[in-house]
Amino acid sequence: MDAMAGHWLPRRLRGWGSRPALLWRNEIWSYDRLCDATDIWLSELTRRGSAPGSSIAICGDYSPNLCALTLAALLNRNIVTPLATATAGRWDQMIEVAEVGFAIKFDGDDACWSAASGRTVSHPLLRQLVHQGAPGLILFSSGSTGDSKASVLDFDKLLAKFQDARPAYRTLSFLLLDHIGGINTLFHVLCHGGTLVTAEDRSPCSVCTAIETHRVQLLPTTPTFLRMLLIAEAPKQHDLSSLEIITYGTEPMPASTLAAVREAFPTVRLKQTYGLSELGILATQSRSSDSPWLKLGGGMFEHRVVDGVLWLRSQTAMLGYLNAPSPFDMDGWFNTQDLVEVDGEYMRILGRKSELINVGGEKVHPTEIENVLLELENVKDVTVRGKPNPITGEVVVARITPTRTENPELFRRRIRKFCQARLERYKIPAVIEFVEADHHGVRFKKSRNATA
Repeated sequence: MDAMAGHWLPRRLRGWGSRPALLWRNEIWSYDRLCDATDIWLSELTRRGSAPGSSIAICGDYSPNLCALTLAALLNRNIVTPLATATAGRWDQMIEVAEVGFAIKFDGDDACWSAASGRTVSHPLLRQLVHQGAPGLILFSSGSTGDSKASVLDFDKLLAKFQDARPAYRTLSFLLLDHIGGINTLFHVLCHGGTLVTAEDRSPCSVCTAIETHRVQLLPTTPTFLRMLLIAEAPKQHDLSSLEIITYGTEPMPASTLAAVREAFPTVRLKQTYGLSELGILATQSRSSDSPWLKLGGGMFEHRVVDGVLWLRSQTAMLGYLNAPSPFDMDGWFNTQDLVEVDGEYMRILGRKSELINVGGEKVHPTEIENVLLELENVKDVTVRGKPNPITGEVVVARITPTRTENPELFRRRIRKFCQARLERYKIPAVIEFVEADHHGVRFKKSRNATA
């Protein structure tokens, strides 16, 4: 990394020396080896004519050479678009939106091949990064509420928070690299001298096998995956005693799931995280390991609640979207669309305002009903949404995946009886569907559009 000796990151990584940086397919990559690979990729970027400010896509998962190329592209001041293997069907569209000059794609064996388009950046936001001489990062939203939006961020600003020393953990790479949580995980690990551990895949068994084999200390994941983990009874089949922290985010945590996770991992600290591609990852503090209430940190972020909706202002905020109007108001505040309850310094995330169901003028949030239904025996997973109705405007629809086979009509009666004792009448599902399909997308976040 001699070519970028003035940047703080190469010096930091070189300082970790022979300490293990990556554990990939039972192969150990030290920080020295990772830095050497980064130097090779820096030379390769120069050979390919990838000047600072050019846009490149890095496609694949957390393989060692992919991580080294990501570091090299950052240090080369490229505009980087990470694309996860799980979204390969949309790569061509996203590469076009990001004005990618060439894409480098990694397969499961860490081998790569490239494809050049000859594009040069022309979008004003990308030209702004070029003018500033800053490395860029383009992150696409999941598209769960419509077309994927492309957020343009200053990569160096996102990394600034990692300059302060933090504890080093052996961390599992669960969140996809094209997600703000995945980027945060990668650089949190490397900047603090930790070790990033990969699993064979993101199934409960593979994740638990990786934790057991490599003595993972930190698992960053989602409420949906934690519920899958418990249903599969994977914690009972593996030695997960090395775990010290489980962080969860991307969606509201059901109270029943949190209680079950707490019971399954009584000595592990559970921490709720919060972040957005448009703003970065906030510092958070959970009230306790068994509480869904959290405190949002200060520093580079400000927050306020307007009519029950969370607004944020961030020093690491994106420059804007490549394919949508700017969402910021005149003072730089961003409407997260997340409904929250406030209790002193703490708040509880309820879910997106856009997901509210209007039943005869009464507002119903799907997560409230889901939380109740998840407490019912034989409910493996559930997704609630609204369905148009000519009389009430909308009615509540519940898609339920049972744990085992049960007579559908008897099960519906049991569900409604259970709800009658716990919910107001207008919140009780009018339509109950039984399905076998997953309720989540590739990022293990509940997908309500899949129920439309």
